[in-house]
Amino acid sequence: MVAATGQSGKKRTVRTASLKSEATNGEGRKGGDKKLGVAAVDRALSILGAFVDSESALSLSLIAQKTGLYKSTTLRLIDSLEASGYIRRLSSGDYQLGPTLFRLGMQYQKSFNLADFVLPELQELVRETVESASFYVRDGQNRLCLFRVDSPQAVRDHVRMGDELPLRKGAAGHVLTAFESGIAVARIAAKDRFVTVSIGERQPDLAAVAAPVFDAAGSLAGAINVSGPKIRFTKVAIAEISNSVLKHAKALTVALGGDVSVFPAKA
Repeated sequence: MVAATGQSGKKRTVRTASLKSEATNGEGRKGGDKKLGVAAVDRALSILGAFVDSESALSLSLIAQKTGLYKSTTLRLIDSLEASGYIRRLSSGDYQLGPTLFRLGMQYQKSFNLADFVLPELQELVRETVESASFYVRDGQNRLCLFRVDSPQAVRDHVRMGDELPLRKGAAGHVLTAFESGIAVARIAAKDRFVTVSIGERQPDLAAVAAPVFDAAGSLAGAINVSGPKIRFTKVAIAEISNSVLKHAKALTVALGGDVSVFPAKA
């Protein structure tokens, strides 16, 4: 607080200290957030993020609470977001997401190509495990190999993209049936059930490790799977492969916009 003298000669109190604090303390964020990136963009995105898993409409106070921003900062950013159609102000004074986000979502769906997300994860799995990696989806009472990256080793299991295998046999099939209801089942599933191991089920000399992948809608997107000759799937190898499969199941879920909070922490 400082005192200033106006034209009338009367002293008036100016709230400079608190204004300076709001302007400099974490760029308008309570507690002084030091996250990297352009501060204004980060703050605007945090406002949009406040609507995730929330009611369809939020009050100014609730948005500020969820983001940790001052109300004055929140209101300024909302004005900019509203002008571009990212947020709508309702007659009640509350706010909801605007039509621009819907249009962007439609454009995302038009340009979405699952292979762009899945294949890099499979390639990395093969690099880490030196076994073949596949991505399966359910097709009736079968499982369809949607994507595949072969092991560089001469001795490997032979599955091609487009092949259909029994749903009830093999690690990927068990994942597809166990998590067919999507994220709702995953929330109550024991953490040790996220990775499934099968040995000699589909063929007596093969083994596999698989885990679920979820999308933004909370649906089961598919099962990510590593397979190979049973003789190479020792106890130690299975533990290492399981960690890799779980890690890439989580990474792919993140890429597809899914909720990764359901995965075991070690993933």
